[in-house]
Amino acid sequence: MRRRSMYSSLIALLVLTGAPLSAEEKCVADVKEPVELFNGKDLSGWSCFLVDANAKMEDVWSVKDGILICKGEPHGYLATENRYENFKLIVEWRWAPGKEPGNSGVLMRITGEEMMLPNCVEAQLKSGDAGAMYGFQGFKIDGPAERKTETKGHKLGGDLTGLKKLEAAENTPPEWNRYEITASGDKIAVKVNGKKVNEAFGCDVRCGKIAVQSEGGEIHFRKISLQPVN
Repeated sequence: MRRRSMYSSLIALLVLTGAPLSAEEKCVADVKEPVELFNGKDLSGWSCFLVDANAKMEDVWSVKDGILICKGEPHGYLATENRYENFKLIVEWRWAPGKEPGNSGVLMRITGEEMMLPNCVEAQLKSGDAGAMYGFQGFKIDGPAERKTETKGHKLGGDLTGLKKLEAAENTPPEWNRYEITASGDKIAVKVNGKKVNEAFGCDVRCGKIAVQSEGGEIHFRKISLQPVN
């Protein structure tokens, strides 16, 4: 009876947090070996959320010549099926050649309800602002007061905390850029093209999905992978 009671309590807790794992998902608390989230061939291992319920994944996301292409419309995100807590995330991206650079983002530790800006932390990809960080829907991040902003009841982000980047380190569009994002416990550090441009502390710690956004501009990704935290 005690075992059954403990099991019931665990299920109740998962339901209350809004983050139960499905049969296909698993939580990787600590990445132990390199993981290629994007295999360069197809969208295996990914799921999609779009604000337009009538739109399909293939309307926005495709793979050509080893590159993941996001058209930018409709808005939403492409998310890993598995959840991760501590990791070094490598993302290489560029804005589509011949088109106006736009907005996107890398979302991490996503839990709860699917929405345009879910409960998670974002490393910004907006052209000219890569390296800025945000916590959406009450996700906790902290940093120096002179770089921190707080907004209550944001239309899309709910209770939102922002952390401005230290410096600009992006290459000129449409050149490729490289993110190295290290999430270790309550600290998340961000490098753009080898330069440390941000670091947050006091972050919420939990297993969550990783995602890249569709947010208005055509953006390309050639690498999305995980490495162990050194």
